[in-house]
Amino acid sequence: MKLIVGLGNPGRLYAASRHNIGFRVVKALVRDYKVGLKKDTGVLSISGQVKIGNQVLALAMPHTFMNLSGSAVKGLLRKYRLDPGDLLVVCDDLDLDLGRIKIRPNGSSGGHRGIRSIIDSLQSEGFSRLRLGIGRPKGRPDTAEYVLSAFTAKEKEQVARMIDKALDCCLAWFNDGIRQTMNRFNKRSKNA
Repeated sequence: MKLIVGLGNPGRLYAASRHNIGFRVVKALVRDYKVGLKKDTGVLSISGQVKIGNQVLALAMPHTFMNLSGSAVKGLLRKYRLDPGDLLVVCDDLDLDLGRIKIRPNGSSGGHRGIRSIIDSLQSEGFSRLRLGIGRPKGRPDTAEYVLSAFTAKEKEQVARMIDKALDCCLAWFNDGIRQTMNRFNKRSKNA
């Protein structure tokens, strides 16, 4: 069994925000595989599972705010009896150009507070993360305001392509492991 967790903030107010791109990827997987999500009150999330081939994939979205994601992820790993190595976290990344994705097997938070919360809760950096580029704001607007804003109409087509690419990446990680997936998806492309 493996677990994919999408990060975001709960509630309608944040549903379309750049920060919730991780939720959008997990919701697309839920839709494609017809996974029934259930509220995990003790784990502060919603999750469900599906059998794909010979393996089981669990999908989850924390019901905590982004900066407190660690407690939910720790509870999910305990619930499913998994190690950090069985986890892929999907989140936004300001330092990647809009539309670009990057998957890594471990590492620091890179300044992402949701990832920092997970590292602190698990006491480990040893989990995979898929970062989806939302780009940095032009000029000097407030970063918090930017990540909580919606994508513009002009950006939506590029975001849809990025989500499709992220879905393929998630499934490659699940089926083929992190190394092969990195080799396939971490290349820069002209239409990223």
